[in-house]
Amino acid sequence: MGSIYKRGEVYWIKYYRAGKPYRESSHSEKESEAKRLLKLREGHIAEGKFLGLKVERIRFEELAEDVVNDYKVNAKRSLRRIRQCLNHLLDYFEGIRAVEITTDRVRAYILQRQEEGAANGTINRELTALKRAFNLATQLTPPKVTHIPYIPHLQEDNARTGFFEHHEYLTLKSFLPSYLMPVVITGYNTGGMRKEEILSLQWPQVNLIEGKITLMPQDTKNKESRGIFMEGELLETLRFQKVLRDSKHPACPFVFFNEKGERIGSFKKAWDTACRKAGLEGRIFHDLRRTAVRNMVRNMVRAGVPERVARWYQGTRQGASLSVTTSLMRMI
Repeated sequence: MGSIYKRGEVYWIKYYRAGKPYRESSHSEKESEAKRLLKLREGHIAEGKFLGLKVERIRFEELAEDVVNDYKVNAKRSLRRIRQCLNHLLDYFEGIRAVEITTDRVRAYILQRQEEGAANGTINRELTALKRAFNLATQLTPPKVTHIPYIPHLQEDNARTGFFEHHEYLTLKSFLPSYLMPVVITGYNTGGMRKEEILSLQWPQVNLIEGKITLMPQDTKNKESRGIFMEGELLETLRFQKVLRDSKHPACPFVFFNEKGERIGSFKKAWDTACRKAGLEGRIFHDLRRTAVRNMVRNMVRAGVPERVARWYQGTRQGASLSVTTSLMRMI
């Protein structure tokens, strides 16, 4: 049986679990608040939900750190993105105890991010990171939280459908810095390579004699290997990259590198500048991938591939690559 007593002007409660006494402040000068807290604790003990007061002191930044560690342990390629999401969450929830993060507070976070101009898709990625933090906390032994608040999911109406017409692509190239041009050429000519797959590409994955790029499971987002055949502009560009690497930066393992012979990181500023000068503001790098898939589907139809097969291919857009197109064309 629990009890209530005062320390100064504040009411405290005392209760037992498995014979061990627990003392806890109600942080209130009202006896009714202490009674409410005591009843809550006794209910949790009876239901087996009380895990000790340490759980009550866990703050959000500890949950965020656990998410980062989980991504590191599992060598997840999206570590940089999850850190970006967590940084936004920490701006709002840092210093707040996990038990105090309720659905109302999550909704307040959503409103703040929307006022800051964040798109619903961006906010959803952040809410997914928040949910992941709570799910991991419940899986630990002992768990760090006893409940997961309801975290809403926003409707995403901001799906992009941008494409580059060929003349726009040529104009964009003319305004790009020289080190970035091969990256854009690769994005435009391969429908199956994501930006990070392009930037992390190394020479052992490239066969200039066969004209083929090989992506192993550890190199791809969906952990599936893919082969991408090269021809024309793309093949010539990579041949030139090899000559440039061998002559200027022989120690660089990456196919694409900056002026210092280092792996290219974020190039958003250079991309936005080139798009603005080309009159293509608002375009994103992923539009190149969509364009490549669309162009390959058009080529498939022109080469005689049945339109229904081409439409299926465009609908899946998984592993979209020249290898699939080439294989289909060879069958007709």
